[in-house]
Amino acid sequence: MARKTISGKFGTAPVFFTAISTILGAILFLRFGFAVGTLGFWGVIAIIILGHLVTIPTALAISEIASNKRVEGGGEYFIISRSFGLNIGATIGIALFLSQAISVAFYVIAFTESFQFFFEYVEKVYEINLPRQAISLPSILILGMVILIKGANLGVKALYFVVAILFISLGLFFAGNGDAAANSDFSFLNVDFRNSNDFFLVFAIIFPAFTGITAGVGLSGDLKNPSKSIPIGTIAAAFFGMIIYFFISYKLSVSASPEELVNNQFVMGNIAIEGSWIIPLGLAASTISSALGSIMVAPRTLQALASDNAFPSKKLNKWLAHGRNNDNEPINSSIITLIIAIAFISLGNVNSVAEIISMFFMLTYGALCLISFLNHFGSSPSYRPSYNSKWYLSLLGFIISLWVMFKINTFYAMLAFIIMTSLYFYINSYHKKRKGFVSIFSNAIFQLNRNLQVFLQRKRRKRAYHEWRPSAICISKSTFERNMALTLLNWISYKYGFGTYLHRIEGYYSKATREQAEDELLRINKIIRKTGSHVYLDTIISPSYTSAIAQSIQIPGIAGMENNMVIFEFDKDKPGNLEHIVDNFALVNAGNFDVLILATSKRNVNYKNGIHIWISSSDSSNANLMILLGFIILGHPDWKKTDIRIFDVCPPDLEAESRIKMKDLIKSGRLPVTSNNIEIIPQDHDLSTKKLVNDKSGDAGLVILGFHEDSVKKGDTFNGFDKTGTILFVNSHNDKVIE
Repeated sequence: MARKTISGKFGTAPVFFTAISTILGAILFLRFGFAVGTLGFWGVIAIIILGHLVTIPTALAISEIASNKRVEGGGEYFIISRSFGLNIGATIGIALFLSQAISVAFYVIAFTESFQFFFEYVEKVYEINLPRQAISLPSILILGMVILIKGANLGVKALYFVVAILFISLGLFFAGNGDAAANSDFSFLNVDFRNSNDFFLVFAIIFPAFTGITAGVGLSGDLKNPSKSIPIGTIAAAFFGMIIYFFISYKLSVSASPEELVNNQFVMGNIAIEGSWIIPLGLAASTISSALGSIMVAPRTLQALASDNAFPSKKLNKWLAHGRNNDNEPINSSIITLIIAIAFISLGNVNSVAEIISMFFMLTYGALCLISFLNHFGSSPSYRPSYNSKWYLSLLGFIISLWVMFKINTFYAMLAFIIMTSLYFYINSYHKKRKGFVSIFSNAIFQLNRNLQVFLQRKRRKRAYHEWRPSAICISKSTFERNMALTLLNWISYKYGFGTYLHRIEGYYSKATREQAEDELLRINKIIRKTGSHVYLDTIISPSYTSAIAQSIQIPGIAGMENNMVIFEFDKDKPGNLEHIVDNFALVNAGNFDVLILATSKRNVNYKNGIHIWISSSDSSNANLMILLGFIILGHPDWKKTDIRIFDVCPPDLEAESRIKMKDLIKSGRLPVTSNNIEIIPQDHDLSTKKLVNDKSGDAGLVILGFHEDSVKKGDTFNGFDKTGTILFVNSHNDKVIE
């Protein structure tokens, strides 16, 4: 669905005032005195610092991302969805919208507390105990009608008015003196840190005050210059709010006793000049401005979600994304926001919901910090923000966000992750085509892989001993006729090794062959996607088999280690390709590679019949590699519940010795081979090895045989195994150690 764009009309001030009015809101007037009284001055300072270790890195991260490219409607949702992909973005965006919508209810309920005098008057004069909804429900309806009729433009104008009242009330608070001020002996040196065990309980109560830091970002679609207004407005609000909270902590500490701070939620009214009416007025101004900010931001998040088809119904997406023609005001999304807010206001108390809502905010902040960190780590040339944060600040914000979630409430933290995970899988179920992690993860993985490869290369020469593991490369132009070589690579690379499969395009490099290579690579990817392959795929364009091999064996290993194994393959029934393999063996052998030659059969692999390995006393140099390969291949799920059988052909006089050596090797090497699966065969000169293999391994899933360099030129080395299925011929460049 195309997103309707209306030129922005707001500057930086609405971003700042929306954020600061939410920061200096309900929590400040109703709960901050309780925090100071419970923990003491230094305890609250620790809460402010910890809270801003989350919010300031988030503010810096948002500022950085917003200055890299235009942030369209949806604010935080837009940033997250364009960084992590639309499905993950929608998952976090829906939770973010619900948090913003319920925040409207929270602020309106807090606004109702400023009418405490009215409720007391009615109860005293008329003996009627009015429910809080008598004020909160009409308030949200009036607020909603104002926004629906006049839109965000009037909301911003009202925001200026109520913020002015907020600042006046704070000014009178700082100018006033409480009863305890004259007798106060407050000193920074003698103030204690009380009730440390309640630190995170109090933090959970106070933290919603800091969540306003990103409130102004939701106006992104209505800003003239988001890349300028968001950084300036958000960072200014973050630091200004932190400084104000430091001064308020000090003022409360010197102006009231701990008992009064804990037991009187309107303690600021006892301190401020004309506090009996100015503090309730300031509370009303701060909460209504916070509610205004949330009721402007939440519908824009929902509208952006619907514009990206986040919901399963096309009609619902179209209806929610609809904006008023002249200003794109999200009327329908505003209606849904109001319905949610009214529902929670009707309950009368959202305290039980507040903690888990904070969890979703923390998840959002953590995601924003992670985006900034990954962009730094990914080092994409396209990431050129005009404002730069520091990667370590973004990483710190991400880590602290997760840590604080679990410290506040482990159950709610786990519940939040479960809800988000379930929501992601649900969205993924009807948006399968757009799943995946866009470029931010690709860049980060690229940088990680690059740094690891450089590190491994530097360390490689310093190590006296190299633990062997296969890093195999295979070149074939017969991928679409037979894919057994690709299957073998997948067996090898599934758990213990790494495989690179190069599909050869015969010809010279040109535009036509390059396009052919791209098309055929896509076809191969579609084939192996169904099998869960762990093989790295690519193509190579070359006029001859020899040149293709020469090119391939010189390329660096994709896994950060040099390729040490080359795999050839041919069709047992049509061994025309075998001649090319024989001709190029010397070329590969010059590179000190282990060489595997796969003779594929039309017979399906019968996995339950296991892997048969044939070794002999005259082929000891290949024996360990063959056994190791059998063990490695057995690690793939295809070979689950099967086993390895080893056949050792030896001279008759060495039968007992060979049996002992083989059992010792299996035991010391901790290989999954039982004594019953080891068969020592005395060599009979009248009976060839090929006949033995045909007789005993005709039904095997895979047969592994060794061969020597000097036997390659013999035409019959790889032929004559007509009764068997697929055979893997192995030539080890050097002895492998089985420890």
